[in-house]
Amino acid sequence: MEAVEIHAEPLDALAELLEPERAELFLSTASFARGLLSGRIVWNINSTASGGGVAEMLQTLLAYARGAEVDTRWLVLEGDPQFFEITKALHNALHGSLVGRTGFDSVDQAHYERVMQANLAQLRGMVRPGDVVLLHDPQTAGLAAGLKQLGAHVVWRCHIGRDESTEITDLGWAFLRQHVLAADAFVFSRVSYIPDWVPRERAVVIQPSIDPFSTKNAEIVGADVRRILLEVGLVHNGDVRETFEFQRRTGEHGVLRRHADLVSNAPPPITAPLVVQVSRWDRLKDMPGVLTGFAAHVAPHTRDAHLVLAGPDVSGVSDDPEGAQVYAECRELWRRLPDDVRGRCHLASLPMDDVDENAFIVNALQRHAAIVVQKSLVEGFGLTLTEAMWKGRPVVASAVGGLQDQLTDGDEGLLLGDPADLESFGKLVTRLLEEPELRAAMGQRGQERVRRTFLGDRHLIEWVHLLRALAA
Repeated sequence: MEAVEIHAEPLDALAELLEPERAELFLSTASFARGLLSGRIVWNINSTASGGGVAEMLQTLLAYARGAEVDTRWLVLEGDPQFFEITKALHNALHGSLVGRTGFDSVDQAHYERVMQANLAQLRGMVRPGDVVLLHDPQTAGLAAGLKQLGAHVVWRCHIGRDESTEITDLGWAFLRQHVLAADAFVFSRVSYIPDWVPRERAVVIQPSIDPFSTKNAEIVGADVRRILLEVGLVHNGDVRETFEFQRRTGEHGVLRRHADLVSNAPPPITAPLVVQVSRWDRLKDMPGVLTGFAAHVAPHTRDAHLVLAGPDVSGVSDDPEGAQVYAECRELWRRLPDDVRGRCHLASLPMDDVDENAFIVNALQRHAAIVVQKSLVEGFGLTLTEAMWKGRPVVASAVGGLQDQLTDGDEGLLLGDPADLESFGKLVTRLLEEPELRAAMGQRGQERVRRTFLGDRHLIEWVHLLRALAA
């Protein structure tokens, strides 16, 4: 297993963003947690240290936990390509989708359990009786029973789900059920994601959050946003580029690198209004649908808007074997577009070898966007949507899963009733492109919505309430 380094983050800066009563509750809960968890280690185990929303949330939440003087640690499990193919299929199945599979068999279950046992062997001697272990998503569920035998309190955190069960979701849950039920408690992002066989008295709902001070969300002034995007090659204006430094989460400084092949073609002009989706190259994020919808139903009705689909360099994401396939499909769709439309659509593969640089680039790209979209077919909770709202960007999102909880239609953005309806998608995007005052008003309301609901103080307080119940 890989141990991920965690840098303590003081609580005072976050507390200063909050109203006095809310800040007092946050700090007093942190003090309570120090006493509650004294002498215990709180372990978090997931499948990757970078390249997805779970890893980003852990970087933030665990830094604040360390800042509260709670001994929290982060481990990334080990698995082979077959294991990650199985768990990616489980991820898709819990969303109601199976691609290239009819289900799961005894061979899949046996291989999954072998990988779990190999990882469990590494945890013996590390995890002590009374410790708390938070397991994240299907990749780790099979560790629950063994960790219980070691005397640990075990919570399984599911970051994915679907509002309505189907035959496919039932297949995924049937694979995981015996492993999941071994945990002491279960955390989901929506009530509707909780399977009916999960004991309700042991299940809680905790929605994700963002950190306003992280490299991905920290304030960047407008002039610097443009300089950053020019430097890395995501936009152009013909000017000579210059060296640009950024601050890492640890407080150290990094130098932004120049990336000659960041986008699929010539980058958009710096003056062009950008429609942006930032996602993994995941079928359920529907990057191909965004590309097709923009090309067919936005580009013909606007003269200067450009689309940027930004995802990770697929070679840098170890737990998502599907990513390279989806990216290749998007490239092929892009190649088939008419020349004039293709020149206004851009596929950006963001570097993953420097997590902080990646976050800094995403920050600038979201801030530069005229509109941020999240046209997922299914979505547990869209962190990239909340990040964009925090930056004052108007959003267009599918009315599915957790996206419905993140914004009110017509208030902070627009919801697409049917994510497969590309014509309606185009109309919503075009409407916002044509109404700059509406974009500004929605962006302002979105930022306030995030401040009220989706910052880390609420998230951490809810976790402390759960851990208090476990300790009791």
